[in-house]
Amino acid sequence: MSAPGSSPLLASVRRLLEQAVQACADHPEPQARLRAVLDRLDEPLRVAIAGKVKAGKSTLLNALVGEELAPTDAGECTRIVTWYKDGITYRATLEPHEGEPRQVPFSRDGGAINVDLGSMRAEDVRRLVIEWPSSSLRQMTLIDTPGIASISTDVSARTTAFLTPGEDQVTPADAVLYLMRHLHSSDINFLEAFHDEEFSQATPVNAIAVLSRADEVGVGRIDSMASAQRIAARYRSDPKVRRLAQTVVPVAGLLAQSGATLREAEFKALYTIANAPRDDAEALFLSADRFVQAETPIPLTNMEREHLLDRFGLFGVRLAVALIRQGAATTATALSSELVRRSGLNELKDVLLSQFAARRDVLKARSALLALEAVLQEHRIPGRDVLATELERITSGAHEFAEIRLLNALRAGGIKVKPAEAAEMERLLGAEGGAIHTRLGLSPEADVSEVRRALTNAIGRWQRRAESPMSSREVADAARVVIRTCEGLLVSLG
Repeated sequence: MSAPGSSPLLASVRRLLEQAVQACADHPEPQARLRAVLDRLDEPLRVAIAGKVKAGKSTLLNALVGEELAPTDAGECTRIVTWYKDGITYRATLEPHEGEPRQVPFSRDGGAINVDLGSMRAEDVRRLVIEWPSSSLRQMTLIDTPGIASISTDVSARTTAFLTPGEDQVTPADAVLYLMRHLHSSDINFLEAFHDEEFSQATPVNAIAVLSRADEVGVGRIDSMASAQRIAARYRSDPKVRRLAQTVVPVAGLLAQSGATLREAEFKALYTIANAPRDDAEALFLSADRFVQAETPIPLTNMEREHLLDRFGLFGVRLAVALIRQGAATTATALSSELVRRSGLNELKDVLLSQFAARRDVLKARSALLALEAVLQEHRIPGRDVLATELERITSGAHEFAEIRLLNALRAGGIKVKPAEAAEMERLLGAEGGAIHTRLGLSPEADVSEVRRALTNAIGRWQRRAESPMSSREVADAARVVIRTCEGLLVSLG
């Protein structure tokens, strides 16, 4: 039975998996694997957060959830792949490399969850699963991974093994957020490690690069985010990055987390600074050390100022004070909204919803087919050839996969068309979002007749390109994929 609202592609994959499960009746191990794949189809999208040590992965996860769950220090749990998923109760489950999973006690220290591993070492734990009732986690399961380029090669290896599990194996994540403080050769190398031209691991369609700690780009100045936006735009046009990631989004993770979890006492402390004489406040903003340690007539203790610095950073405090002074945030609720908006978090959520969530079914279908393919290669189950033939038919015939292969080829520069044509192709294929008006470059207010006219024009334009004797075979084939996409959109209008 297909899930309500699932696409025809996902329904086909589900039926194939159900046939494979039945075929494995006398093969318990592959049957269990396939049942897990079937269950995965009904789960929220799995999004892994990866990046170097101190890139701000846990901080960004907390901001996305809107609650401080992931520890942001260098404790044991930051060395373990940790899943955060929606649940009906609060529970922590430890899954060791050897032995059965078991529930473990946990506490919340300063907001973050502190899991008691008992006598278990971090290297003996395959993963931790934190179940937490959350509307944000209902949309997607978030997976916090240990930092790469760690001094401890074992810690880095856990993330690499998780995201690149090996040939013929599918990564447990459907999509990846890769955090970087700036574009370094090691970032490119890591992205390349889990990128695969044949769509068997991460691709530009299911990877987003995040310029994390974006406020540090401008050394804490009020215009830091504007500087970060310009840098992100430059990275987005870099051929190496385009080939490996859907887009690059700048986010001030600490500002996003503190804004999303702002407390009334913190607002009052910030309000106190904002209402102090400007010279007194500016004297504190000269450096992080001065902000905490300097003698000042502003009635806040060193400990209170240190707390603000830890929670918001110097950029966040400076921005919050400016917003309060300008009258743009007169309450804790208003300040919370403004800080989150200016952090870049909303833009990242928009990308997650328009890119990952909109492609949920195709990403899950892709993961399921890869898992089934691995089982068929490893086990001689009854009817294997028939199942493999049907798997090949779905993989080669699904237009959604053709769209993704074309998007990857365009990003890699494999289709020789003019830049304007490449940009239009990517947009029509949904690279900027799945909504029809977004694909066509129209206003959201465009009426049906305008949308229909734009689609008809696009079909005619790309038909001429496909039939032109000047078009190479690759360009003609690409044009036909775009035509079919537009025809499908036209049919959806009714």
